[in-house]
Amino acid sequence: MSGPSDTWGEADAYEGYVGRWSRPVAIQFLEWLAVPSAHSWLDVGCGTGALSETIARHASPALLNGIDASVPYLTQARRRLTGTNARMVLGLAQQMPFHSERFDAVVSGLALNFVPVPESAVSEMARVARAGGRVAAYVWDYARGMQLMRCFWDAAVALDPYAAALDEGNRFPICHPDRLEAVFRTSGLDDVESRAIDIPTRFVDFDDYWSPFLGAQGPAPGYAMSLNEERRARLRDRIRRALPVAADGSIALTARAWAVSGRR
Repeated sequence: MSGPSDTWGEADAYEGYVGRWSRPVAIQFLEWLAVPSAHSWLDVGCGTGALSETIARHASPALLNGIDASVPYLTQARRRLTGTNARMVLGLAQQMPFHSERFDAVVSGLALNFVPVPESAVSEMARVARAGGRVAAYVWDYARGMQLMRCFWDAAVALDPYAAALDEGNRFPICHPDRLEAVFRTSGLDDVESRAIDIPTRFVDFDDYWSPFLGAQGPAPGYAMSLNEERRARLRDRIRRALPVAADGSIALTARAWAVSGRR
């Protein structure tokens, strides 16, 4: 049996789903890395440009490149980075069109778990980093700390045990600090360390929470849209009952990302 296939191609739908939450994580990520200004950067799996945009605004890069396999996502990233020195290119994380020892900082946000062999992507990231350069990444803590997805999958599996095979918490064992550190060390990186980054994810109402799951971008929305209307309504109602809805209708959750860093 083949594994699940994830859809990534509608940039606006992705932004409403998790892209909007990546930016506050990116700010804390860059503060943790503390890379000096006027350095060269590469954003691997840049997507719609959340991390690249944060680098451009807060890290004063001398050079900023991004690479992603999705043309629609790159189009959005280029639009967001208009007026900067950023260059976004089409390509694969595990086979990048850059010379070895090219960048001072090689980073990746929310992408490593979607590479078929994450070790190959990290090895490539290490290859294009200069000696002494920083290689770093962050991924969502799908198993526990990414509450908006955890609420979804807990409800989905309660209604349909077969949904457990699609749950990112089960599919992506790399999204754990021990596993991330192991992959970085296996790729020959030194001074490897990890940390948690927690951010609030506040939804103005249930529709603000639920609507992004109808965009079919990623495993959870893809599963939601694979259901017929009756089953999707049952899932929606079960999630609504489980969420901590405040008196004003808002929903306050938290999102945890695991970040890892090493030196070449």
